[in-house]
Amino acid sequence: MLRLYDSRYSGNSWKIRILLNQLALPFERRTLDLESGETKTDAFFALSRFSRVPVLELEDGRTVVESSAILLYLSEGTEYLYDDPYLRSQVIGWMFFEQGDLQRFLAMARVYHLRGLADKMSQQIERLHADGYLGLEKLERWLVGHEWLVGDRYTVADLAVFTYVSLAHQGQYQMERFPAIAAWLARVKAQPGWIDIFDQSPYQLV
Repeated sequence: MLRLYDSRYSGNSWKIRILLNQLALPFERRTLDLESGETKTDAFFALSRFSRVPVLELEDGRTVVESSAILLYLSEGTEYLYDDPYLRSQVIGWMFFEQGDLQRFLAMARVYHLRGLADKMSQQIERLHADGYLGLEKLERWLVGHEWLVGDRYTVADLAVFTYVSLAHQGQYQMERFPAIAAWLARVKAQPGWIDIFDQSPYQLV
């Protein structure tokens, strides 16, 4: 059985649980406490060379690390990833964009607010917002003329970008500035098998 190592508030881990649910794949979930250092142990380093979640452990004991790599692995041969090389390259391009232009800026501002550190980290949050808004503006500009990020259907490109963008308001981003993003988020949430961040998948067996 597949085993997923994740954490409760991680948007990158949430992506994987959504896709596992959409693919109706049974899995065991191991939820780690990041603040207590559970990802810093030698045992976890043996699973994840980068010492972070999510990690997907395969039935033969091998592991796939990094959320985008896990999404690509799971979606291979499914409707969520194009076979066409050009369209596939566009999916991967959006995944790079999400990790480079959105994820850190949206996630860190959210973490500071969720942990009650916003007052102490106000200057850092201001810098995060400046960079995060640049990425959000690019996403908004694309979505004004496109229903989905790549081609004519929902793919793992949409899923990869969706999670932290949907959580950006928790980092005090003014998401009302982006109506095309709001409409796209609603389309993603309407996809069969979508689950909220704290929902348990019916395919989660442990």
